[in-house]
Amino acid sequence: MRCPFCRGDDDRVIDSRSGDDGASIRRRRECLSCRRRFTTYERVERQLPTVIKKGGDREPFDRDKIKRGLAKACWKRPVAEDDIEAMVCALEAELFGSFENEVPSDTLGERAMDLLRTRDQVAYVRFASVYREFKDVRDFMEELEPILEQVSGLEQVRGVEAAELVGSELSSKQRPRSVPPKG
Repeated sequence: MRCPFCRGDDDRVIDSRSGDDGASIRRRRECLSCRRRFTTYERVERQLPTVIKKGGDREPFDRDKIKRGLAKACWKRPVAEDDIEAMVCALEAELFGSFENEVPSDTLGERAMDLLRTRDQVAYVRFASVYREFKDVRDFMEELEPILEQVSGLEQVRGVEAAELVGSELSSKQRPRSVPPKG
């Protein structure tokens, strides 16, 4: 491995750790010429499937393209960079496990939306609006209906719980108090 600083090719490995859930190895190295340290990553080289686009075109799978799309959807949202990386790794793992040579782009898009739906609903709708090419507000509303129904259901459950709590407090206040005997 050539040193990125002095271009020397004599180094030693200081530390090795597994990364990306065992999908890579992170190595910390020290150049024996200039004594500077740098990090390298080792991954298994796999033949990635070709992505079949909506128009029938084929292009190589691009991990960075998916990561950029997810990052744009999560922009200014409380989604950590590590979460985005984990989503990309999950998509890659599914590709290797489920597809041999080709994968339809709609499969990738739908799976990315599923992952976003569980992380952040706003990011999910952002991604869906671009991926599904929303034309107007009605498209947004159709996508939001299941989410709103889910939230409404949760609010109803919370409302029932709150009503039961308030009801139990009221009933305890309305109970007759024991009056001490006169005497």
